[in-house]
Amino acid sequence: MLPVGVEEGWRELVAGDPGGSWFMTPDWVLAWWETLGADLPAGAAEVAVWRGPGGAVEAVAPLLRTRLRLHPRAPLSVDCLTVLGSGAGAADHCGFPALPGRRAEVRDWLAGRARSSSLWLPGLDPGQATLLPPGAREVERTPCPRADLSAGTEALGSRQFRSTVRRYGRKLAAAGVSFRWVPPKEAGPELLDEVMRLHLLRRAALGRPTTFDAGRRPLHLRVMERAAQGTGPERGPALLVASAGGRVVGGLYGFLWGDTFGYYQIGWDPAWAPLRLGTAIIAEALAACADRGVRTFDFLRGTEPYKYRFGAVDRDDIGWLVPHGAGGALIGLRQRARSRRAARR
Repeated sequence: MLPVGVEEGWRELVAGDPGGSWFMTPDWVLAWWETLGADLPAGAAEVAVWRGPGGAVEAVAPLLRTRLRLHPRAPLSVDCLTVLGSGAGAADHCGFPALPGRRAEVRDWLAGRARSSSLWLPGLDPGQATLLPPGAREVERTPCPRADLSAGTEALGSRQFRSTVRRYGRKLAAAGVSFRWVPPKEAGPELLDEVMRLHLLRRAALGRPTTFDAGRRPLHLRVMERAAQGTGPERGPALLVASAGGRVVGGLYGFLWGDTFGYYQIGWDPAWAPLRLGTAIIAEALAACADRGVRTFDFLRGTEPYKYRFGAVDRDDIGWLVPHGAGGALIGLRQRARSRRAARR
C-alpha cells in the first residue's frame, strides 16, 4: 500500500513527462502487480518514491525481482530485477518517471540495486537512457510504429489506400455496420469481453496463438477499475466498437493517455473479413482519435505491414542490461541469440 497521495502524484508526474506513457502509470503498474503478480512473493516488488516539498511526487522507480527464462523450450532461468509491469501483459514504453532534478538520484539508486543483481530493463522509452547506471548496455530494440494525426487522417498513407478504405466503409455501412467510440470510464467489462471473444475467434481462424485471453482478463478489468478512480481529464482504456444487427461484431481496445492513443488489441467476426472489417475498424479508430485532438496513434510493438499502410513510422523501444555475475552473462547470451533469430526472420 502506497502512502496517501502517491498514486495521484505518480499519475501526474507521468502526465508531465515528455516521454511518459500509459504503461508507466500506477493504473497499469499496480494493476499488473495486483493481478499477474498475485502469486509472486510479497517482497518481490518494490516501488521507490522521491517526494519534494509539500509531498509532491518527483520520481518513481518500480522494480520486480523475478526469474528470467533463458529459452522458451528449456527450464533454465536466472534471477534479475526488471521493470514492474513489463513482460507478461505486453507493456511498451516502460520506465521510471522522474523530474530532471531527480534523475541523478534515480540513477544512483538503480546503480545500488545493480550491485547485487542484474538489471534487465526491456521496452524502455528512449528518453530513459540518462537514468541508467554505469555499465548499462543496449541489448534489444523493439519497433513500435506510430502514426502522426496532427494533420488529420487525410495525411495518412497513400491516396489510393485512403480511397480503398473509404470504399470498405461504404460497403460496411450498406451492410448495416456502424461504429462508435467508447471513451475512458465508459469502457466496461461487457465490451472488454466482447472484444476479447472476437479477438480469440479471429486468432483461431488464423491458427495463431494469443495471450489476450481469460488469463489476462483480470489485469484489464483492474486497469479499468483503477483508471475510473483517477481524477482529471479522461485517461485510460477506451474502445472503438463495430455493431451490426444489435450485436457487437468487432472492436479495438487501447489506452488514451494525454495526446496519444496506444492501440493494444483488436477482434472481429471472421464472417466480416470479405468486407475488410478489421481495416475499417482501425480507420475509424484513427478518425475518432483525430476528432478528439489526439496527435499520436501508437500501434505499439510489431511490424505488421498494415500499420505502415496507415502511415505509421517506426519508433524503437530499447532493452537495456546491467549485468551482474554469471546470471548477467547468461542474459547477455540470451539476447544475442534472440537478435540472431530476429535477423534471420
